[in-house]
Amino acid sequence: MELKVIDTFNDLIETCKDGEYGFRASAEHAKSPALRTLFERRALDCALAAEQLAQRVLAAGGRPETGGTASGALHRGWIAVRGQLAGYSDLALLESCERGEDIALDSYRNALAADLPAADRELVAMQFEAVKRSHQQIRELRNDERVRSL
Repeated sequence: MELKVIDTFNDLIETCKDGEYGFRASAEHAKSPALRTLFERRALDCALAAEQLAQRVLAAGGRPETGGTASGALHRGWIAVRGQLAGYSDLALLESCERGEDIALDSYRNALAADLPAADRELVAMQFEAVKRSHQQIRELRNDERVRSL
């Protein structure tokens, strides 16, 4: 059972690291100060979530992941290319962040489908709810930005 928890949590740590890196990169390029602040805050939220998961991995006798996924690196590369083509518009950044949050939601759904002890499931469920709220906020901001850019 502990090995399953370690593997599941390490997958989520990688997802959180991907989110942290993606939000930090987006914050660097956001034109709106409010968006920059939001992206920086979300990067910190992702870092905190990864740290919570890492503590659980250590408690289970495992070694926490320290980096993101290969697909996350590809996504960040796509953000950079798209940003250069679109001039790093706030709309392009919001769309990229929303895609990243879609991926995070899938990762958390997979983790919740795993056979986890109650305390571990509670941590995953709490983080999943935070990602859902973030996703909704980013989607609403993206929709607002689309209307403004018409």
